[in-house]
Amino acid sequence: MANPHKTSAELEEYVVKDAPPTVYYVPAFITEAEEAHLLQQVYRAPKPKWTQLSGRRLQNWGGLPNPKGMLAEKLPDWLLTYTEKVSALGAFAGKTANHVLVNEYRPEEGIMPHEDGPLYHPTVTTISLGSPTLLDFYRPVDQTQTGVLQTEESRYMLSLLLQRQSLLIVQGEMYEHYLHGIRGVAMDTLTEHVANLSLAGGHVGEVVPRTTRVSLTIRHVPKICHTNLLLGRK
Repeated sequence: MANPHKTSAELEEYVVKDAPPTVYYVPAFITEAEEAHLLQQVYRAPKPKWTQLSGRRLQNWGGLPNPKGMLAEKLPDWLLTYTEKVSALGAFAGKTANHVLVNEYRPEEGIMPHEDGPLYHPTVTTISLGSPTLLDFYRPVDQTQTGVLQTEESRYMLSLLLQRQSLLIVQGEMYEHYLHGIRGVAMDTLTEHVANLSLAGGHVGEVVPRTTRVSLTIRHVPKICHTNLLLGRK
């Protein structure tokens, strides 16, 4: 059986060693010009492409994953360039990314701790545009500790600093067993709990203001529906 977490050797220098396996953080994965081009394409998307959620808005590209399988849609060329670039690193064990969520977070917007679930190959990759942010990780609620109050604060484990133009790859134990979220704050204060501080060029005590951030969450959906199956044909 193929290793679902096998990546190219060139990623080894980007392993975040102070986090559980496995996290890769690649600073300056894209150039400033590429970042500007991507942001331009994101905001050129037609208004109906945006979905407004509590705390953020998003665009969905590639299809809508569901337990019965995703009816795949062709990705636009401006995204294909980067899904292929990320896939070439072996992030999806030789498979090619086929799904992208574009999330926009304004200052003081975030997302509650959550898991990405079993619909995807057990890897998530993220290119950050426009603004840095902290991505926080949490232990799941321990169902055996019924008499203990388990808050977000008590389950907090570590953070990752995501700078503009960087690539984050999360897989293995880190993907499958921990929750991740973004606090709804206007600025982040870096602490010793930021596991990739040196890789991301930060230092303890630094205050990092947030502006509007756009993330490209690039994934592989292994279960694809074909039109004839959806219509009940054989």
